[in-house]
Order: sequence, then C-alpha cells, then structure tokens
Amino acid sequence: MVISPSHINSKSNHDVVNINTANKINVKRFPQIGQIQIYQSSYRGSYPSIIRDSLRNAALGRKVLLVQFMKGGVKQGVDNAVKLCGNLTWVRSSHSFDQYNSEEIEKDKNLKKSIHESTFELWNFCKKELQSGDNDQIILDEIFLAIEKNIIHKDDLISTLENRFISGDVILTGTDIPKDLLLMANQITELRS
Repeated sequence: MVISPSHINSKSNHDVVNINTANKINVKRFPQIGQIQIYQSSYRGSYPSIIRDSLRNAALGRKVLLVQFMKGGVKQGVDNAVKLCGNLTWVRSSHSFDQYNSEEIEKDKNLKKSIHESTFELWNFCKKELQSGDNDQIILDEIFLAIEKNIIHKDDLISTLENRFISGDVILTGTDIPKDLLLMANQITELRS
C-alpha cells in the first residue's frame, strides 16, 4: 500500500490510498487474491482427490466451500448445505442434471427449466461467496459442464473470477475448459485415468 498526498497521484490510480491535508481518507478495498487452479479430466467423476483435500483443509481450520453444480439429490440446494468438520460447507443443486438422463431432460421443458434455475441459483450463491472474502478455499466442481449446457455464461464466470475477494484458492473442475479460462489459471492439472 502506498500513502501519498492526493496531488501527486492521478485520480485514475485506484491502487493508492490518498490522504489530503484536510485529514480525509479515501480508502480502496484491496482484494485478497489467491490462485485459480483448474483440474481437467477427459471424463466426469474424476475428482475425489479434490473432495478429500477439501475435507483435510477444513479439518485443519480453513473455511472451505465446495459446490457441485451437476450433482444433487433429496433435500439439497443452497438452503440445505451440508456442514462438515465445522469449516466445510458442501452445496449441491436442489434439482440436478445428474438425477436424469439427457434425453429425458431435453424432452421435458419444465424439467429442463427447473434444472437450469436450480443450477443458476447455485451460481448466484457462488458469486456472492467469491465476493464476500469469508472463505479460504472455494471449489466449483463441474462448473465447465454448466457452461457447456448454457446454464452459466462463460463471461460471467470470467468477470466474477477477476473481481473475486478471497485470500485462498479457487478450484475449478471440468472436462471441456474454454481457452480464455485456461489462460486465467495459475495452475492447470490434467487428471488421467
């Protein structure tokens, strides 16, 4: 952080705290930014090591949010998150893609709408959490499949990641990862069978 008289710095320099002679302080909140890690695999269901690591991190005292976009089940969703180890919040979709086969979803417009709304509700929850600074680690499991299914827009994810406020890492998993998201990553891990 740099402290200097306001007449020295231009008004467009947002990375500076200006203190003028009238003792007024203009402070900009500096984001705490951890790394973006991407785990890529050629097949779904290859991320148990990430879930294991999230449990270990929670047991060690880190506050972890694990969100599974395409998995769900009975009494799931944002309002029914599972709490483990006192520090891990595990959230799944209340009406998920994995509960049905693809043909069934495509044939039933109400079912498809319900799945999209449930997944988008999770995404809105994640956006708030990425901005809150309350978590040490956030895992967005299979978010790239939600993008592929046109539930979440890629540009919305990019913008949210660019403006996040989290001191720890954000972990993204999926199979088909857009190139511009790969370019944002600090670490890319390819999981093989």
